[in-house]
Amino acid sequence: MKYSRGKTMDQDELEQKHRKERKDLQAKIQGIKKAVPKGDKKRKKEAAEEIARLEADLDQRHQAELEANKNKSAVPHEVCQNEASTEEMLEKLDISEEPDDKPQKLSKAQKRRNKKAQEEKEKAERIAIAEKDNVNSARNIENRQFADITSKRNLQIKQIPSDGHCLYNAVVHQLSLQGIEEKMEVVRQKVSDYMKTNIDEFLCFLTKPDTGDMLTADEYEKYCDDVANTAAWGGHHEMKAITEVYKKPIEVLQAEGPLLKIGEHFDTQPIMLSYHHHAYGLGEHYNSVMVREKKLTEDET
Repeated sequence: MKYSRGKTMDQDELEQKHRKERKDLQAKIQGIKKAVPKGDKKRKKEAAEEIARLEADLDQRHQAELEANKNKSAVPHEVCQNEASTEEMLEKLDISEEPDDKPQKLSKAQKRRNKKAQEEKEKAERIAIAEKDNVNSARNIENRQFADITSKRNLQIKQIPSDGHCLYNAVVHQLSLQGIEEKMEVVRQKVSDYMKTNIDEFLCFLTKPDTGDMLTADEYEKYCDDVANTAAWGGHHEMKAITEVYKKPIEVLQAEGPLLKIGEHFDTQPIMLSYHHHAYGLGEHYNSVMVREKKLTEDET
């Protein structure tokens, strides 16, 4: 039995896919970095942790895909005994087993790729071990709590990218479920415009992170501009503005604590979100919540 050690049919496609995903990740990382306020050391540290996690997750997945693809590359080929004598088969076997006295010299670029692949493999193994040993981490506990809550209520969570726009993209997804097509940038702009027009509703609740003093008028103006033009993270104040802009209440599912409701004076179909404390390195994150497409059976809950 002989084995072909060449590339599989989809090897090039896999490598091309990996290059695109790395490019997309770099763009996402830039968005995370831009979302960190200047001088905010805590958010900067959290951003660095989030970026490291994203890179590690991608490296782990790529390594797993490469290993799986490598395993598929060894395709058995039976030698037909009707077409060759025993002596011929032995002769072929001897030839195939003969060591190469002149091994092919690897290029520097190939050596670098091999070294990088080995480092990524070792990193993936370390991550896998850490994940296995960390079943009781805050993140995993929160995930299990959400799984229990959503299964009991026949709900499911729609994952939203953690790029600083999570609140707004989750709202966009919720609006689309209600037949309202809106872009994330438009939601941000409308929220910013509402907060500028209704300054008295928000200014007294916004303070400087370093001193705790209330924002000045100019600082509040910049805050609103950041809502519209950057990947600044959105929270309770922005959700309050969203309810007023779209005339819809917002319900926020939490792993711990009661269901949070904002804009209850609106008697319309609510925007349903989930708030995660430990989903990513940055901690706070929003996803969209929807009715489960397939109802779980007792065995699946």
